Amino acid sequence: MPFAINETMGQYSELFMLLAAGTYTVAFIAFAWDLAKSSKALLAIDLKAAEAAGTKVPAMAGAGASAGTSVGAAAAADRVESHLAGPVGRAERPSSSVAKQGGPASGAGQTADADMRYAAERRVPARVAVALTVLGVLIHAAGVITRAIGSGRVPWGNMYEFLTTGAFVAVAVFLLVLIRRDLRFLGTFVVGLAIIMLVAASVAYWTPVGHLVPALQSYWLVIHVSIAVMSSALFTLTFAMSALQLVQSHRQKTVAAGGVDKLGFMRLVPSALSLENLSYRINAIAFIGWTFTLMFGAIWAEKAWGRFWGWDTKEVWTFVIWVVYAGYLHARATRGWTGTRAAWLSIVGYLCVVFNFTIVNQFFNGLHSYSGL
Repeated sequence: MPFAINETMGQYSELFMLLAAGTYTVAFIAFAWDLAKSSKALLAIDLKAAEAAGTKVPAMAGAGASAGTSVGAAAAADRVESHLAGPVGRAERPSSSVAKQGGPASGAGQTADADMRYAAERRVPARVAVALTVLGVLIHAAGVITRAIGSGRVPWGNMYEFLTTGAFVAVAVFLLVLIRRDLRFLGTFVVGLAIIMLVAASVAYWTPVGHLVPALQSYWLVIHVSIAVMSSALFTLTFAMSALQLVQSHRQKTVAAGGVDKLGFMRLVPSALSLENLSYRINAIAFIGWTFTLMFGAIWAEKAWGRFWGWDTKEVWTFVIWVVYAGYLHARATRGWTGTRAAWLSIVGYLCVVFNFTIVNQFFNGLHSYSGL
């Protein structure tokens, strides 16, 4: 006898999702405030370092400094900036080297070095943002759990549930990584993506709590989809890092060419090379998960439909995603595809994930039409 649907728990779940989205929104604002405030603080440190070098305060965009400063002052500021941003195309130096070469002031401004370790100084807006994100993820977890209780099954049987659970896992993984690495500069982007996912789930993909379609009533749902959700969450993190890598790479080249640094908030972000290296490691882990997603999906297909592979649209696009990320890992490891080319390939892979989940699920008929819409 099928489990009786508890609509009351389903309503509680929707309320928790709404509260989680609201909490994430406040956390998003706090993360953005941290970027803005810290960029101003780092700029002030740069100006002090330039003065310590025996020059006048250079005129920089948005700094409010007077015009007509000496060329030597601008050169000194550029040297400090090059230390903060890290050299282009070479291995970056840790923050200790910045402190030695740029003086104590410049060393204090290095909040995330090549290893992305936590610095000594406290960033109050960032701490508030992380605390709010923790609160939001707890509320979000309550929404996922009550959805599961209301339906009497795992809560990822349709697009609404996959989105809400995927957003939860993405934020939870982000918070877990924060234990060892200072990735708070990613908070605005990760939490922002989570908000978009929750809003899309509620507006475009809302589905009332209900039973699974017969084809999904299998223990393989837990195995196959849970790994897919985790892999997608990791791909979400690397997408944000690759996007930041492109921006940071452009900024570093501009500064190296003697241009004006117009992206002050990027001073808080590690160098493009650091972002690329960490993104590559996370993508390698996510790729292993996606490989198991593909394998377990084929095993489930054999048990459900009597064949491992049938060129269903969903199957094809799952394989396309695997090929793109396999190409990314292979090109970077053996063909020297580093820098912006690697970042763009990582972004293309994530866009394929989004396309597979949205367009394929909604507009392509097949055996995997489980959107619930």
